[in-house]
Amino acid sequence: MIRYALTCDKDHSFEGWFGASSDYEDQKASGLLVCPQCGSDQVDKAIMAPAVRRADSQAQLAEAIRNEIAETCDDVGTDFTDEARAMFYGEKPGRGIYGQATAKQAKEMLEDGIPALPLPPALDPKRAKKKLN
Repeated sequence: MIRYALTCDKDHSFEGWFGASSDYEDQKASGLLVCPQCGSDQVDKAIMAPAVRRADSQAQLAEAIRNEIAETCDDVGTDFTDEARAMFYGEKPGRGIYGQATAKQAKEMLEDGIPALPLPPALDPKRAKKKLN
């Protein structure tokens, strides 16, 4: 798991988590990297000091994040995009949710200013308390 500090052309700063360094380049080339604050797809890596961690601590961190989401958020499955939009536009009360969205749906949500982030990958699914799709 690699964490990059990212910035957009409007000087908004945010983080991105990637399974490999090539994932950043692939997502950028595909137009999937967009600023969660303004929707700009002009995103670049910011200068940052490297965080050196052992692989097992990365797996534990990803597992902890996924377990926290499973315990505190609602799984809305393939209705994720509809639920997120309804909450964003005030049609439903806000709450923590997770589910599935296609790359196209995720990009459209970010372009519309709807904040959403991908889950960190399951590095050791056998140890997870609850399976997240």
